[in-house]
Amino acid sequence: MLNAITDVGGVLVGHHHRLGDGWATGTTVVLVPDGATGAVDQRGGAPGTRETNLLEPENLVRRVNAVCLSGGSAYGLAAADGVMRWHAERHRGLPVGTEPHQVVPIVPAAVLFDLPRGGWGNRPDAEFGYAACTAAADGAVEQGTVGAGAGAQVGSLKGGVGTAAERVNEFTVGALAVVNAAGEAVRFTDGRPFAADHEVDGEFGVAWPDRPAERPDTTGTVLNTTIGVVAVDADLSKAECRRLAVAAQDGLARAVRPAHSMFDGDTVFALATGHRELPEGRGPFGEVARAAALDTLCAAAARTFARAMVRGLLTARAVPGLPAYRDLWPEAFAGGD
Repeated sequence: MLNAITDVGGVLVGHHHRLGDGWATGTTVVLVPDGATGAVDQRGGAPGTRETNLLEPENLVRRVNAVCLSGGSAYGLAAADGVMRWHAERHRGLPVGTEPHQVVPIVPAAVLFDLPRGGWGNRPDAEFGYAACTAAADGAVEQGTVGAGAGAQVGSLKGGVGTAAERVNEFTVGALAVVNAAGEAVRFTDGRPFAADHEVDGEFGVAWPDRPAERPDTTGTVLNTTIGVVAVDADLSKAECRRLAVAAQDGLARAVRPAHSMFDGDTVFALATGHRELPEGRGPFGEVARAAALDTLCAAAARTFARAMVRGLLTARAVPGLPAYRDLWPEAFAGGD
């Protein structure tokens, strides 16, 4: 396993960003070429989203082609246009006619607020989304100050893209988080991220410093949003898929304090590729058996999303005016990168 959302079969990730010369923003696309059941859970008072209503369990469309995560605040929703164009050129989408090209790509999207990091007019457009799709691959996922995490900020520190995965019986649960929260992700009294205890097999690759550091006096904004995707290779309904997204938000709340404020627009999408069936019990308690299996996946979604957020914090690199975790506690990375 790569310990990435791409461990879920059929899930690809691509980044595109610009850094320097007044730029610090980008776009990340989670692409599912064969489609996947989609759902979303949105919390906080300042969301920036697109095509989320169609993911409600009672609405028609079940399968999505990609999820677009972008910087640029509401301006950055334009990146999804490029994701749609990339899919349309390949005749991928919801069929709405008899000809192969008569499709509507289903591309839900969410954005984070990173406008102060670069020039106010430097924000993702459709070309960012198209380029992220072109770069999408099913291998290792680059983390840190990349893609939608290029201009991310978490509390007083630089945020970024993180990913993680977990095996649950025969299933795989993976998460990708773009960490851009108003709350802090680390205790400045000892340098430990709030979700450090979720680490699996030394994946964070650091020696916790156990010493205080002065909180940076960064110039920022309280307008923030953590966005991300949790994926599983199970065959879930839209309602079951939404329970996965709800659980992943619990992982977000373990990793930052406070979470889901009026100034966050925390949005987590869920994708179920359908490669494996949930176990069905026989007799009058069959539904309970399925629910119990789903609950196990939801618990893993919370853990995995929390781990992805810690990895996004630790792999982030500073941008002008915004230090990274590694700048305050460099000794944590002694002997590593």
